[in-house]
Amino acid sequence: MTAVRPPRTPLVGDFVRLDPLLKTDVPDLFTAIGHPLVFSGGFGGGPEGYPDNLADFTAFADSYFAWERSNVHAVRLVGGENDGLLVGTSTLGDFDLDLEHAHIGWTAYDPRVWGTAVNAEAKLLLLGAAFDNGFGRVKLQADVLNERSRAAISKIGAQFEGIVRRDRRRADGTWRDSAIFSVVVDEWPAVRAGLESRLAAYGAEPVRLRAAPDGG
Repeated sequence: MTAVRPPRTPLVGDFVRLDPLLKTDVPDLFTAIGHPLVFSGGFGGGPEGYPDNLADFTAFADSYFAWERSNVHAVRLVGGENDGLLVGTSTLGDFDLDLEHAHIGWTAYDPRVWGTAVNAEAKLLLLGAAFDNGFGRVKLQADVLNERSRAAISKIGAQFEGIVRRDRRRADGTWRDSAIFSVVVDEWPAVRAGLESRLAAYGAEPVRLRAAPDGG
């Protein structure tokens, strides 16, 4: 099957819905992820890249997300008292149709949904969109120093490929090494089953917001 770019349409699960992120969503996205704790792990170039007001965050979002070249998503809750609440963002991009490669990244969530079903289902939906549209390899990566993100990527079943050294600059000017993971199409049935099993363990209750971790 030849890879084609997935359509920019909503991806709907039991706990979250991934809608195309719009410029008009940026204020709500700032409310969700505009916290030092989110940037401390490496999102947006790391702590020095943290924009502490809406104007700076809007400028950051304009340059950070590949709005036209990628499928940039708003992650919203489904069901319950917070139905429709924007709680994060994730992108499927870096499309190479000839090599059938894609990349899931540019991901950040409101700390109040960390440790819930949100990330697992968002990854299930994004991986499904990639493989359903003919891609054979999906890359995921994290700053080598971001142990939390690396553990989350491993937990979904992605295979660790290695470290790309001096990969890109952080916002403070230091050089980041990137930990590279991937899921290939032959592994997708097992990865999908693992994610579905994790999600089943949450039952039928909608995601509830938690207290932000210390530092949030």
